[in-house]
Amino acid sequence: MSFCKRTLTAFVLLTIFFLVIQFMPLLGFFIVLQILILVSLFEFYNLFSAKKIYPHKTLGIALALIISSSFYFEEISVELALFVALLVAGLYFLIYYNTLEKLVSFHSTVALTFFGAFYLSFTLNFFYPLMEERGPFYIYFLLVVIIVGDTGAYLFGSLWGRRKMVPIASPRKTWEGSIAGILTACLGALAAQQVLLPDTVLWKAILCGFLVHAVAQISDPLESLFKRAVGVKDSSNILPGHGGFLDRVDSLILAAPFFYFF
Repeated sequence: MSFCKRTLTAFVLLTIFFLVIQFMPLLGFFIVLQILILVSLFEFYNLFSAKKIYPHKTLGIALALIISSSFYFEEISVELALFVALLVAGLYFLIYYNTLEKLVSFHSTVALTFFGAFYLSFTLNFFYPLMEERGPFYIYFLLVVIIVGDTGAYLFGSLWGRRKMVPIASPRKTWEGSIAGILTACLGALAAQQVLLPDTVLWKAILCGFLVHAVAQISDPLESLFKRAVGVKDSSNILPGHGGFLDRVDSLILAAPFFYFF
């Protein structure tokens, strides 16, 4: 039942993502991307309620949208967006933390509010310039590399994994699975290059698959580290059999900007 549920959810998600990527105008794509980022940000902030730490969600959303604006509006540089975000946050905190009782939680809530907004908005928004400048096939290429690599890592790691890779963050991840994931990601990149990007040099596509999945293997355990720290398995239960949106995009958080700059 669990496998059927996971498969059905994955099919629905992939269908929706395909329709958005392939047929939506750029503005629509940007709006859907912001919804995905903000839902993931909510899930990130909600993780810490288990430890009675409550980041400032409203401020975090505002900061995330300010950062997002620099990706959509050419007139707004990333530097300007970050400065405005810092200015807004500074004013907010000066007004909000007006008692010694509130000041007790200042360090943890401020750090997580800032980190969450930057961690998700700055990174995942690279999907927009990737779409705008290079088109949907490059996004498909990235998704194929990540999905094929993750699948290979899971299958090989489950069958032959022995040596733990990052036992604190992800106890099930092994070096054997990691190596298999990178190799299968290269095969995925090879297949995707033939179908989606035939004009791309073959060795460069394979190298891209290798490096992108290596970066994804840093991105994934990083998100797992936060969940382990607060003692939860999934970021939410919004996606049957898959946890939350944050659990689905964790590999892409660092992989997307890396792929854009590659």
